[in-house]
Amino acid sequence: MYSTVNKYIDKFDKVSFDIAKMRSAVEDLIKIRPFEQSIPVEGLLKSNAICLNYDEKELDEWYGGNVRGKYWTKPDSSFEEMEREPYVDERRYTLFNSKLNNTYFKHVYDTIQEHFEIGRCRVIKMPPRTTLSWHRDPEKRIHLAIQTNYGARMFIEETGYHIPADGSIYITDNTKYHTAINGGEEDRIHIVATLLDTK
Repeated sequence: MYSTVNKYIDKFDKVSFDIAKMRSAVEDLIKIRPFEQSIPVEGLLKSNAICLNYDEKELDEWYGGNVRGKYWTKPDSSFEEMEREPYVDERRYTLFNSKLNNTYFKHVYDTIQEHFEIGRCRVIKMPPRTTLSWHRDPEKRIHLAIQTNYGARMFIEETGYHIPADGSIYITDNTKYHTAINGGEEDRIHIVATLLDTK
C-alpha cells in the first residue's frame, strides 16, 4: 500500500488522480476565490492557501483558521526552540466547501477521506523563489502535487526530495524539522492536508 521514498516520506500506492483535471480545478477555484485576499478581513492573514474544507465557526470558510496553526521553530542564534501561533483543532474541519461540489476537488477530497482521517485540506500556492521557515508541526501531512518544477523541493531534517506531480499522494513527516523551497520560476501548487489518522 505504501512505497518508501526516504525515511521521512512515503508514497501511498492505492490511489492516483488525474493531473489535468486537478489543474483545471485550480483554474475553476481561483475564478471563485483568488489565492490572495483582495479585501482585507479583520483577524485573517493574507495567504496563498485556500481551504477546501472548513469549521462551521470560521470567520471565512476559505482560509482555514487564519491559515497557519501551531508550530515550533529555532529562529535565532540561541538555537532554542520556540512555539509559534495558536493551536488549531484540525478535527473540526469536517465540512467540504459546497461551492466546489462541481469541481474535481470534490472527488479528490472524498477519495482522500476514504483512506485517511484528515484536518484542514488546502490548495497551497508557493510563488517562485520562496522558502518557508525551518520548523516542525504537530502532525504529518498529505501532499498531492498539482503544478511543480525541478527547483521545488521539500527538505526534512537532512533529506531533500522533489515531490512530483504524478497524481500520487505523498505522506510527509512534518513532525520533524523541515522546510519547502520553490527555486523555480513558476508557482508550485500542492494540495496539502493535515493527516490525523489512517482508516
